[in-house]
Amino acid sequence: MQYRRFGKTNLYLSVFSLGTMRYLADFENAHQTIEQALALGINHLETARGYGKSEEYLGRALKAGLSVPRTRLYITTKISATADADTMRRCIDESLERLQLDYLDCLGIHGLNTWQHLEWVQAKNGCMQAVEEAIADGRVQHVGFSSHGSLELIQAAINTDYFEFVNLHYYYFFQRHAPAIQLAAEKDMGIFIISPADKGGRLYTPPQTLKDLCSPYFPLELNYRFLLADSRITTLSIGPANPNELREPLRIADDDGELTSAENSAFERLENHQKVALKNDKCSQCYACLPCPENINIPEVLRLRNLAVAYDMTDYGQYRYGMFENAGHWFPGMKGDRCTECGDCLPRCPEKLDIPALLEDAHQKLSGKLGRRLWG
Repeated sequence: MQYRRFGKTNLYLSVFSLGTMRYLADFENAHQTIEQALALGINHLETARGYGKSEEYLGRALKAGLSVPRTRLYITTKISATADADTMRRCIDESLERLQLDYLDCLGIHGLNTWQHLEWVQAKNGCMQAVEEAIADGRVQHVGFSSHGSLELIQAAINTDYFEFVNLHYYYFFQRHAPAIQLAAEKDMGIFIISPADKGGRLYTPPQTLKDLCSPYFPLELNYRFLLADSRITTLSIGPANPNELREPLRIADDDGELTSAENSAFERLENHQKVALKNDKCSQCYACLPCPENINIPEVLRLRNLAVAYDMTDYGQYRYGMFENAGHWFPGMKGDRCTECGDCLPRCPEKLDIPALLEDAHQKLSGKLGRRLWG
């Protein structure tokens, strides 16, 4: 297992972190999953107030005693931004009680997704007042934030200089947040990548087309290597449902340094195949088409279409597309069938794409079944 400095926190975290959103079958399963992670060298355990019984199970495991002492573990929980300090004070106290801890190594403001959330963070008597009190009395050591919001919002949050680390969506198949990675690195912030296996493309169950293009590597392995070859990134979240799901991703936990020529060749194959498959319909994700009068998240809809057409990643596309109109500020925007063909986006598209037609095609391809999820 490799360990990296988590920015200005000066904590040295394992390059994989245990996310605890999916180990919720029962306490015994959670306990075994935690112990397996520790045995593999993971020293950072991450939970959140919104992850069902996750905090409670982690607290019980810590209280029962683990194979690694608390002093050699780093515990993060996440709490959503609140409009007032009193609510945040109560939330911090409740999380510490559930975790059966005297202090948190890291507290993340969870889902700083809207400009209103950022206003709450910046308000004079807002939630950060309670966080600052907890830092002053030692109950919280370091503070950061997670976001599912726009690039512009993430950059604005980073520029407040309130935070020591950031949890971001950034993967081989979603590089929109590259400028935020760079800005966070310039601020010496720790950079934590959210769920690269699942949000990065459901890469634990890849389609055959994608497996063939990535061969001799597994698609998930390539995504991990894409991320860990970037020295600015500290740690990647893995969220196993049980201990067995930890073994495969950690095969590359000792890999470090630049991408090999063979890995670069695999990425080149992926790029070339996408160009051939999409021909003149490839959305390059410039975001010039926004804003949409119908509030359609055009770039994200077309990104999912890109992946479905080029790599047969339809299962992933349906999973993410089904969240539009069902996940609030965690995944904002309307579905492609809301397009009225007003034409506002057309002159702004540098590739001259027929966006209304592509939105309709995306909706046809990606309208799958809806599913319930926890927020992470």
